[in-house]
Amino acid sequence: MNINKTALLLIDLQKEKGTSDIVGMEKIVARTQSLIETCRAQSIPVIYTRHINRGDGVGLANNEPVNETGSPLYYNSDTDAIDILDEVAPTSSDIVIDKSRYSGFFESSLDARLKELDIQHLLIGGVLTDVCVLATVNDAFSLNYQVNLISDLSGTTSEGAHMAATLIMANWIYDLKIFQASQMQNLLKGKKYQVWETAAPDELNFAPESMKDAFKRIKKH
Repeated sequence: MNINKTALLLIDLQKEKGTSDIVGMEKIVARTQSLIETCRAQSIPVIYTRHINRGDGVGLANNEPVNETGSPLYYNSDTDAIDILDEVAPTSSDIVIDKSRYSGFFESSLDARLKELDIQHLLIGGVLTDVCVLATVNDAFSLNYQVNLISDLSGTTSEGAHMAATLIMANWIYDLKIFQASQMQNLLKGKKYQVWETAAPDELNFAPESMKDAFKRIKKH
């Protein structure tokens, strides 16, 4: 990985009320704070996505939950739910990309900004693992970015959903590398580190009863 062509991409770390339901969210935020500091010290661009639904209901996704007036229940642009969490808030030198669908690339300026910065490698974490993280990683792969998923910087509403989404990405994003946050920090600081990467497509083929065993193969790195 060429650090000079690397960016940290943080997905939807916002004040939306459902964020508190994410398993292990406090630890995710603490690890994210630490990795952000390391990236800034290395002059690695820090990029945030914000999911935003217009308060007037214009342009919402199919069947987006709304209230009796047609205003979106989640990520409503008329509320502070769209703001980045204070603990990991961007600085003036960071980049914030607004989006209206799951993928950070869909109808946004993300790809253009990455190309302006000559980015080839992405460090990705955020929420939800099985929704916006998964969609963004898939699109990043389609656009030929090499993705480094920071597994313990990501989370969703259940451990099973987090594991399933991570295993799907591990199986089918052919050049994906999966790090724990501490190991990515070791890499960035020039220290010895551990990383999981696939040896073959569908390497972690899993059934419901074997999901935890398959996931352990990633977590041990």
